Amino acid sequence: MTIDIIGAGIGGLTTAIALQQKGIRTRIFEQAEHIKPVGAGIILANNAMQVYEKLGLRKVIEEHGNYISAMNITKANLNPISKIDLSFFEKKHKVKNIAIHRGTLQQILINELKSNDVNLNYRLKKIKPNDNGYLLTFENGKQIESATLIGADGLKSVVRQHLFPDTIIRNAKQICWRGVTDFKLPNTYKNELNEAWGKTDRFGFVKIAEHKVYWYALKSFKNDKNEFSVHDIEKYFDKYNSVIKSIISSTKKEEINTAEISDLKPTNFWYKEKVCLIGDAAHAMTPNMGQGACQAIEDAYILSECLHKYEVDQAFATFQKLRLPKAHQVVKASWMLGKIAHLSNPILIGIRNQLMSMTPSSFNRKQSEHIFQIPNL
Repeated sequence: MTIDIIGAGIGGLTTAIALQQKGIRTRIFEQAEHIKPVGAGIILANNAMQVYEKLGLRKVIEEHGNYISAMNITKANLNPISKIDLSFFEKKHKVKNIAIHRGTLQQILINELKSNDVNLNYRLKKIKPNDNGYLLTFENGKQIESATLIGADGLKSVVRQHLFPDTIIRNAKQICWRGVTDFKLPNTYKNELNEAWGKTDRFGFVKIAEHKVYWYALKSFKNDKNEFSVHDIEKYFDKYNSVIKSIISSTKKEEINTAEISDLKPTNFWYKEKVCLIGDAAHAMTPNMGQGACQAIEDAYILSECLHKYEVDQAFATFQKLRLPKAHQVVKASWMLGKIAHLSNPILIGIRNQLMSMTPSSFNRKQSEHIFQIPNL
């Protein structure tokens, strides 16, 4: 059996590796002409690292990233509001949470693929059923026959549009800047993710390698995202702690990625016949819980297990049954957290901060436990 995967992102590549280890051949079709490192980091939470442990990649990922043992929500001045201690889950699941450059992770995954069947400059244009399954037409003029297809092609998935054209992309009315910079963080923050909340904005940062910091900044907009420019980003966060202001000023403006924040309104179907969606194509979420890529990685593992055990139709049905409830819970929680983080009323901000600071650590641990748990098939 050969399975075709649309998209060579983290989810698509991890799926190909997991299937490869089951003896299932894949072909990957990626719209980009070159796979090159983008200026962003990624946090591989405990659930993602459990998958990479199963795939034999934990050690190499740890060697190229930086482990984090705490996730902190703070005020703009970096005074703490809430903290999640991750050491409990490190001991329980025997893996650490790793912050790493996204491009570095992508290269690790490509290196792990024994097959060189990653086809670049293949932007999918159309899917048409035929006697052998499906005829895939790409914008480069090429046509490929496919018997079984996985759509790992992101929020604006062409595969999803073919399967379920009525799905809805929701705009969170928030703009996000992401950057990676050469910066020596104070040792206090060496093994932590810190996210500082202000008024209708926030700023997160984490060490991803020696003297390398990945950061992200978000700001709400009412009508037009163009009311905010990356060239004024230092002004937007001038009331934040000096460490944050130094991180921003150390980053070249032309290397900062700008994007609107959107997600996919939860849908009840991820597959039809011999075509299945994974990752953002199935359940795109806002980045507020750092679980977007992690949920795609979890998809990759569970789907590979299902395809190893069952025929394609049953495999896709079982995959959806196992993964949809959890993924949708994370989508909804992430959307809500984004709204709570961007409150504008000072009184409500004060109440929010007070409630978060009073939340027992046992409650935070219970919430994280559900996210980090990988189901057994």
